[in-house]
Amino acid sequence: MSTSEIATVLAWHDALAAGDLATLEQLSSDDIEVAGPDGAGQGHQALRQWAASAQVTAEIGRLYVHDGVVVAELAPAGAAATRAAAFRVVHDHVTAVFAHDSLEAALAATDLTEADRAD
Repeated sequence: MSTSEIATVLAWHDALAAGDLATLEQLSSDDIEVAGPDGAGQGHQALRQWAASAQVTAEIGRLYVHDGVVVAELAPAGAAATRAAAFRVVHDHVTAVFAHDSLEAALAATDLTEADRAD
């Protein structure tokens, strides 16, 4: 487990939630890939557009990490259902983030398991 990868994802999520695009870009590679149910894009321009439309109200729950991949469970405030995001982190920069409808879907997409859970 890499504390650095988890710290990068937590800082990235905090910057997104705060609408701090400058920090979000600093924590992201120049060619970052962002994808979700509404489409995908690449680069800081796509990240800015995606972040501007994102309404982040979710708290991070369980975290899973293995070999540069971090899956974060996202628990929206007041909602029973959780979502998740899968991140690729290289040299303390997020190079990709993919939104998933569930934690199970994110784990399946990344081949992570309960054995990769960070406690």
